[in-house]
Amino acid sequence: MTLTQLEIFSRVAELSGFTSAATRLGISQSAVSHAIRALEQELGVELFRRHQAQVELTDIGQQLLLRARAMLGLAATLEQEAADARGMKRGTLRIGSFGPTSSVRLLPAILKTYRQQYPGIEVHIDEGPDRQVRQWLEERRIDLGFVLLPEERFDTFPLVEDQFVALLPANHALAREPQLRLEQLCHDPFVLTEAGSAERVSRLFMAAGLTPAIRYRCTQLLSTLETVARGDALSLVAELSLPEGSDRRYVSRPLSPAVKRQVAIAVLDQRQASPASLAFIQHAQRLYGPAKPSILR
Repeated sequence: MTLTQLEIFSRVAELSGFTSAATRLGISQSAVSHAIRALEQELGVELFRRHQAQVELTDIGQQLLLRARAMLGLAATLEQEAADARGMKRGTLRIGSFGPTSSVRLLPAILKTYRQQYPGIEVHIDEGPDRQVRQWLEERRIDLGFVLLPEERFDTFPLVEDQFVALLPANHALAREPQLRLEQLCHDPFVLTEAGSAERVSRLFMAAGLTPAIRYRCTQLLSTLETVARGDALSLVAELSLPEGSDRRYVSRPLSPAVKRQVAIAVLDQRQASPASLAFIQHAQRLYGPAKPSILR
């Protein structure tokens, strides 16, 4: 069993296909097939069920995938610790980001200073809803991710506090109110944005015993903003997710009582985090959160 076989195994599972994994890894499909076949023979189990062009993990394959990713993560940490001793000249950092708050507001400034100090670290960013970022962390697909607190499954490092705001067309009657209650958002068509914290918004209404009249679901925040700007619906979004600069076609109003949320960086296990991950957290906290020198090695 080799790390190369485990990397191929992980990629085939992630992409659900030998061809797509071969393309991602820059090798031939026959090399991928050979590596998986050799790994299955060595382990004595079938890792995948083949369905023409696509494959899916068997039950034991799903279980062993977690172990394989853990081994790959530890190997990457070993390489990065050695690189750290040489001034961290090379390595890879995989980041999970949810929605515009982390991708647009937080990440650019962090990456700017991080890349200046560590130009040899290759940064990969995957975007998805916050629940998917949590899943990627658990499955070890990413090294660190932006999450919302509280989050007890991971080691977390708080960055910024945000709040939810109501989003209304500028000519709506409620736009004259300085603050709005959740129930006031339930009488008009509602657009739910799936870009980021849709799950948190849904739970917010549910906890209050309210049911918004959801007429639209948008996967992109810009689509949500445009839907509100046209006067088709109201929405509830995180304030930091809103683009900088004013669009006079819609307005935002804080909730009463205020609904806060705290954005943090999470790693699966701080003790096993790579030097590249810890350095990124340090840069993020210098910019946005409390300094925590204890995370540094």
